Amino acid sequence: MLFVCPTPIGNLEDVTLRVLAVLGRADVVVCEDTRHTRRLLARHGLSPPHLLSFHEHNETARLETVLDLLREGKRVALVSDAGMPGLSDPGFTLVRACAAEGLPVTVLPGPSAISTALVASGLPTDRFVFVGFLPRGAAKAVAALEGAGRVGGSVVAFESPRRLRATLAAVGERWPSRPLAVCRELTKLHEQVLRGTAAEVLGALAEPVRGEIVLVLGPEEAGAEAPGIAAEAPVGAAENLERVLAGLLRGGLGTKEAAALVARLTGRPVREVYAATLAAKRHLLE
Repeated sequence: MLFVCPTPIGNLEDVTLRVLAVLGRADVVVCEDTRHTRRLLARHGLSPPHLLSFHEHNETARLETVLDLLREGKRVALVSDAGMPGLSDPGFTLVRACAAEGLPVTVLPGPSAISTALVASGLPTDRFVFVGFLPRGAAKAVAALEGAGRVGGSVVAFESPRRLRATLAAVGERWPSRPLAVCRELTKLHEQVLRGTAAEVLGALAEPVRGEIVLVLGPEEAGAEAPGIAAEAPVGAAENLERVLAGLLRGGLGTKEAAALVARLTGRPVREVYAATLAAKRHLLE
């Protein structure tokens, strides 16, 4: 069986008793960084079982090896360096492959930077969208946030500390009064949560910006409408889909990026959204 085990996002004490029990009994622990996982195991007095690296650079090559272990009936624990595997971390392909073969998978609850940051932000939590890591470039980042915001509710994203200032400046230009929060180094010694408008948070940021960053953008005020996109029509509505995609393309997102984002947010098939993206791109060039 595959056990998906969330691990601490910072403080090594933030691990459940059930996760420790599974790690202690696993035949193999599949992990993003074996050194990081060894530190976690040592902190809790666990003798390291066989550790197998499984990260973005070898995930495809290692997939069949891990599946073979599961076919043999081995107890395999999957961990990432921090948080829930599969959420902007390796693991999604493995879980999907197990589901396709009917191999048993159980997901253990535990730490997540997404929910931690959302609650700490003080922004609405009843509805939110998670967009993963923002694309490189301030214009593309704003376009991704704008597209996600069309679904309604708060928007949660990961951002690089090196790009945070540029992203906040672009967000402030697009939405001068929209509330947001920057959550830095959550659960760690130097944890910091900055709340306010983009300009206010920019002014409070230390130089240089360091650590893991989660950006939470509050819902846009009712009636605040992006040019060219009808506020009353949902993103997934057929009559509005192309206009939403055109807005993302104008904002700097690439064809594949825009299609993937909208497909994830609306649940529409990727091929269908990609075709609509190409149509939107052609109309922009006319």
